[in-house]
Amino acid sequence: MTEDLSPAERYAAARKRAVEQATALASFREMYEFGLDPFQIEACQALEAGKGVLVAAPTGSGKTIVGEFAVHLALGRGKKCFYTTPIKALSNQKYADLAKRYGADKVGLLTGDNSVNSDAPVVVMTTEVLRNMLYSGSQSLLNLGYVVMDEVHYLSDRFRGAVWEEVIIHLQESVTLVSLSATVSNAEEFGDWLDTVRGDTEVIVSEHRPVPLFQHVLAGRRMYDLFEEGEGHKKAVNPDLMRMARLEASRSYNPRDRRKGKMLREADRERERRQRSRIWTPGRPEVIERLDSEGLLPAITFIFSRAACEAAVQQCLYAGLRLNDDAARMTVREIVEERTASIPDEDLHVLGYYEWLEGLERGIAAHHAGMLPTFKEVVEELFVRGLVKAVFATETLALGINMPARSVVLEKLVKWNGEQHADITPGEYTQLTGRAGRRGIDVEGHAVVLWQRAMSPEHLAGLAGTRTYPLRSSFKPSYNMAVNLVEQFGRHRSRELLETSFAQFQADKSVVGISRQVQKNEEGLEGYKDSMTCHLGDFEEYARLRRDLKDRETELAKQGAAQRRVAAAAALEKLKPGDIIHVPTGKFAGLALVLDPGLPPGRANGHRGFDQVDGPRPLVLTAERQVKRLASMDFPVPVEAVERMRIPKSFNARSPQSRRDLASALRTKAGHIVPDRQRKGRAAAADDQEIARLRAELRAHPCHGCDEREDHARWAERYHRLKRDTSQLERRIEGRTNTIARTFDRIVALLTELDYLRADEVTEHGKRLARLYGELDLLASECLRAGVWEGLSPAELAACVSALVYEARVGDDALAPKLPSGAAKAALVEMVRIWGRLDGLEEDFKISQTEGVGQREPDLGFAWAAYMWANDKGLDEVLREADMPAGDFVRWCKQVIDVLGQIAAAAPREGSTVAKNARKAVDQLLRGVVAYSSVG
Repeated sequence: MTEDLSPAERYAAARKRAVEQATALASFREMYEFGLDPFQIEACQALEAGKGVLVAAPTGSGKTIVGEFAVHLALGRGKKCFYTTPIKALSNQKYADLAKRYGADKVGLLTGDNSVNSDAPVVVMTTEVLRNMLYSGSQSLLNLGYVVMDEVHYLSDRFRGAVWEEVIIHLQESVTLVSLSATVSNAEEFGDWLDTVRGDTEVIVSEHRPVPLFQHVLAGRRMYDLFEEGEGHKKAVNPDLMRMARLEASRSYNPRDRRKGKMLREADRERERRQRSRIWTPGRPEVIERLDSEGLLPAITFIFSRAACEAAVQQCLYAGLRLNDDAARMTVREIVEERTASIPDEDLHVLGYYEWLEGLERGIAAHHAGMLPTFKEVVEELFVRGLVKAVFATETLALGINMPARSVVLEKLVKWNGEQHADITPGEYTQLTGRAGRRGIDVEGHAVVLWQRAMSPEHLAGLAGTRTYPLRSSFKPSYNMAVNLVEQFGRHRSRELLETSFAQFQADKSVVGISRQVQKNEEGLEGYKDSMTCHLGDFEEYARLRRDLKDRETELAKQGAAQRRVAAAAALEKLKPGDIIHVPTGKFAGLALVLDPGLPPGRANGHRGFDQVDGPRPLVLTAERQVKRLASMDFPVPVEAVERMRIPKSFNARSPQSRRDLASALRTKAGHIVPDRQRKGRAAAADDQEIARLRAELRAHPCHGCDEREDHARWAERYHRLKRDTSQLERRIEGRTNTIARTFDRIVALLTELDYLRADEVTEHGKRLARLYGELDLLASECLRAGVWEGLSPAELAACVSALVYEARVGDDALAPKLPSGAAKAALVEMVRIWGRLDGLEEDFKISQTEGVGQREPDLGFAWAAYMWANDKGLDEVLREADMPAGDFVRWCKQVIDVLGQIAAAAPREGSTVAKNARKAVDQLLRGVVAYSSVG
């Protein structure tokens, strides 16, 4: 087409090409065999122009290219680049990628348990490591030019999200920030905040998936498309699925079923039988075989249970499923044996190695947090290499790990969220199905949902068609953050910094709409005030008297009702089995025989003073032969026994004959008795002096004689309601503005009380707290301060420190944990006592755990396992005693090791054994499966 251009246009195009070829982006593009997408080019150009960037794009779209360009720019300009990730596994993966591209001498790795070439110009690290560097003023920050924050949407995580905001706020202004996020629906809002705290930030949003995703439902032997093909953006749900859902909703087939008294016609029954035979939820081996026959492997099947993931692998093995040929099996065995060579044979047996290997050789594996990290890494490597073709995984796999598949299968659209079974959200659905479709390998990706009873195709279409994944800040100040901020910036500047957080930014934005509503309400109040104006006097004052009178009458009515309830409950407490009563009201009003008085626990012996919530709930037999448990609402007035009769020992409430005989005896015994009618007592309002005074004032008020009094009163009532609503809105505004700063003030006040802070000065105790990161930072500091861990052996110290990190997956009804005896047990008990004191202080200073601030109770559930492992016990014995999967055991051990390292750095150097024993405890824990699960 250049021949169509004029000489001037050709010259301009040549100049443009020359300029582009002189850029860093041009040399960077030459490093890749494929061309860059428009959003990648746009983001890279903004970076080269000196701007920060926020890139929000779907999983698998290649947004990490932008992060790698930041690395390229840093190396080209003689600057440092830190590449941060949310999880260690992702850091290890990124380190391997960058070291391969730029050379191991130029790339380092820093995670909680690894340090490789940490002085390199490019260092991959977890976000927490960078946060700790910023607070400690590390020399490594010198000459830092770029920070890449991969998976920045993690700042929504309620446990760790605050770290991302701390880093973003505290990085030097000279550092260019590259934020890489999944597709979020409020990227512009997040970009506005980044613009505020980091300066010029370009927001690049790409909704385009490089590999198109097709949605399906697998029911019986047939794979249905979720959407029918049509023109335009609006997709219609497949009518076949809608018909199936209606058929499922209709009553199930039964040969004796009658429709309007007639037998179903044989033809109808046969047609229904045929339709139903096509609808069932296929088994796991059946699903994999179906995907294999359709050419849709490799696939990840998301199952929201670790045990179910392991069971799925076993089901496929028992079904004789084989997805690998002999050559692939040999390759798998070689890789697995090489990667697990350092694990002793006795440990392999404990870890279920041979069953795991059999699955891998057949191309089938599980992937979840309960697995040994080494095993998970092997599964990831084999899957990427196409040697494992079916993985059954929990949703943790969707978070960051580069493990794309051709297909993703969702067994159910419901998962346990820690409190209840809840539907997955559109954001979670997008995150899970985002794994489907491998760029450069697959032409298209496939998301397959298994048909379940009562499934709604419209609901599934809503999940698949909605891109609602808002980024919500989970930022909250902590004790450690407070002392670090005050030490660096002083209290006033720290408060200002916290008010720049994304959490406060979002809270302030939400106030704008409420403020507008307050303004509208105030205009309405003016109008109402004009309408209720009375020429005879102050109608607002008159309306207030009417309200006060009404409130007082309501209050007395409530008191009367409460007294009647108490009297009724007291009367019920006196009932005994065999008493005959008249139930005054309700569904079972009439004659009844008391079978059981239904007293709450602690009342059986007539003991008074229990906390009565619902009162007695007597079990009675009615004259109509019904046995029912009555409630307090059936007795609005006191009830007394009108007669008594003996209840036969042979009486069985479940026997219709027994009920019939006893009800007949009841009617014979007391059917002729007419209940006393309850007389209404004199109303309390009749004798109340306050009511008499208010009524007198009302009658004496000038507005009482106004002809338009009731009209004015209606406007006054509207004025009052709007005024009340406006006051509530104003309280909401007050509650949302400066919320982070107010929480910080309360934390600072508590730390001042405990002598961690004195105005802008951080005390020695405060400096120790500044080196302790974690959920129970203050408790750890107080234990060091009180010498709770002095004199403990390394194994005993490991047991105590485990209580600072461990959180059981089971509920509160779990058995009491086994504890080491002697000094360790005494120290653990003292830790719980100190926590109780801190909990009381937090309550005094209005620091609430429900808001994500404060110290939870230490969990002693891992103490015995940590103690045994540090005492050189075997893996088999420890896992059996701990009753937990190897992966969980390794993860908790590593977290204990991390906190032990912090304690070793924070403990007093002189006159204390804690620092020395903490280091020894690290060495004693870092062995066997825990040691060889660290990737270096």
